[in-house]
Amino acid sequence: MVEKTTGSLGPLAEALRALGALLEAGGTSEYLVVVGGVAMNLRGFTTRATTDVDVIARGKPAPGGTPMLVTPEPMPAALEAAVRRVARDFRLADNWLNTVVAKQWHAGMPPGLAEDLEWYRFGALHVGVPGREAMIALKLFAALDCGPRSVHMQDLLRLRPTDKELAGAAEWVRTHDMGEIFQMQIPEAVNYVHEHQDRAS
Repeated sequence: MVEKTTGSLGPLAEALRALGALLEAGGTSEYLVVVGGVAMNLRGFTTRATTDVDVIARGKPAPGGTPMLVTPEPMPAALEAAVRRVARDFRLADNWLNTVVAKQWHAGMPPGLAEDLEWYRFGALHVGVPGREAMIALKLFAALDCGPRSVHMQDLLRLRPTDKELAGAAEWVRTHDMGEIFQMQIPEAVNYVHEHQDRAS
């Protein structure tokens, strides 16, 4: 497992470094898989500001060096305490690092997510970021809930998915809700991306 120690992240980088330092001081370490704005920034897909860290999975040490992914809930007590300490020290919202998106763990993760993680190190905190295909699938799914004007659709446009990537994402999204209305929204969202992605900045 290769890890990087830098990434474009803005003010949250200091908070993550502080979190890693607290974990190290307590004699522990954590592997967290994140999505959303932090993931987009670390992978270099966007430079938009973000104020929170969306944790979709945790990693547990496994033979071979590549962590085995598990549900992030509940977070370990030491991690929760360190997150609260950082929130207080940096005057961040209490939920600056949260597992709201973890419901996706139970609904099913995009194919290939675990195999295409890129890891970034902040002291004793290791942050895993999904690759393009998994990110495109997750952003398309989120955009269906929040609409074409949402930050999720804007992120999807910034990813500039190919026809193949978008078709793969749509195929995965279809498995999450067999309702007629939801199924009709998928091609509408795909068409929206085709029509607008060249305008994304």
